Amino acid sequence: MRISARADYAVRAALQLAAAQDTGPVKAETIAASQDISHKFLEGILGDMRRGGLVQSQRGGNGGYWLARPAESISVADVIRCVDGPLVSVRGVRPPELSYSGPAESLLTLWIALRANVRQVLDGVSLADVAAAKLPTEISGLADSPDAWTNP
Repeated sequence: MRISARADYAVRAALQLAAAQDTGPVKAETIAASQDISHKFLEGILGDMRRGGLVQSQRGGNGGYWLARPAESISVADVIRCVDGPLVSVRGVRPPELSYSGPAESLLTLWIALRANVRQVLDGVSLADVAAAKLPTEISGLADSPDAWTNP
């Protein structure tokens, strides 16, 4: 699985907003500077997140962006889907829409299993979990494996 720069930046921006959810709107410039993201690129991402219902915005001197819902109710998967679409696709197609034949027939089951596991991880972690550095035990357990940190 590949996480795009757009998805990475969106999650990081959402985490900045989660950390500031009790302090009022946060300016895009502040998020861009704190996360070392191009301001122009970030504005496009925040626009997608606003259209997707994850953030709200207000113009003006006291304006900025804030989460549309509590950080506890927004998963990392919600943010990725908002800016990049489906979590897992094959050649731009969702796995249930694929079909294979012959020796590749069981490949569909593999792609479905992959999607199920990605969903389990990314839907199971909220912005609040990440912002507070309190990942669910099952997620931390996966990362505790020495093999998780090596590239084959």
